[in-house]
Amino acid sequence: MAEHKKMSSRELGLLLGRQLLGVQDLHYGLWDQGLELTLANLPHAQQRYTEYLFEALPPPDHHPRVLDVGCGTGYQLQQLLERGYRADGLVPSAELATQVRERLAAYPRARLFECRLQDLPLEAHAGAWDILLFSESFQYIPLADSLRAIEALLAPGGYAVICDFFRRQADSDGLFGGGHQLAHFYRVLEQHPLRLERDIDMTEGISPSIALLDQLLMQRLLPAGRSLDIYLRDNRPWSWALLRGLARLLAGRKLRRLREKYFSGHRTRATFEARKTYRLLVLVARPDI
Repeated sequence: MAEHKKMSSRELGLLLGRQLLGVQDLHYGLWDQGLELTLANLPHAQQRYTEYLFEALPPPDHHPRVLDVGCGTGYQLQQLLERGYRADGLVPSAELATQVRERLAAYPRARLFECRLQDLPLEAHAGAWDILLFSESFQYIPLADSLRAIEALLAPGGYAVICDFFRRQADSDGLFGGGHQLAHFYRVLEQHPLRLERDIDMTEGISPSIALLDQLLMQRLLPAGRSLDIYLRDNRPWSWALLRGLARLLAGRKLRRLREKYFSGHRTRATFEARKTYRLLVLVARPDI
């Protein structure tokens, strides 16, 4: 029997985002001035994010080799291939890997590695790629593992392009978990033969996505959930009591944490900007690695 892999929060978010919002990937949107902050415009903001990210890549003229680390559903990976990059993907989730393979059906030379980056055999793939792309996947990988992999997998002079959020402080209060501390990242990077060529603060253009998510949670999902709760209580009291009892029994602590994190009203754009900084980073592998 195949080993069952625990679903990660990123995987759950990708699946729910596609099922509930109809989006192809679960990365933040980049909101330019003039683009109204609505759910209908979220796919446009996400594509603007992708275009901005791709602008940081070397041009596809000579078909550079790219590894999309944590490629999600494969939507950005597919766009890389369409633009002429020789792109491969890496994703640890079996569910997401199935979706990626469907996208790669028209690209038989593209490879998909169904594993974590830290489990990829580095010696077997030493110098295999000219570009390593981390689109909101860098935060999920231990810093030492990701930098070690970048050194090993990049060809001399290759690029690692990271687009992700980082913590401003060392600690986290749980409202916005995840992300490496930026100051710590800078210190650790100095110990590696990688040059920081570009460091752009994208927080102002990214943080409206948090306001949109807060609007969705607090003004739509929360009222809808309360209405459903009232209906079941008034019309199906036995079912209502049973469901609430099972929820408390099976996931009481998790439900409390979810309520505190997502439905407290504190997960706002201002809170995000105070705790996180969203960066586009370009690292260059020095020829001596």
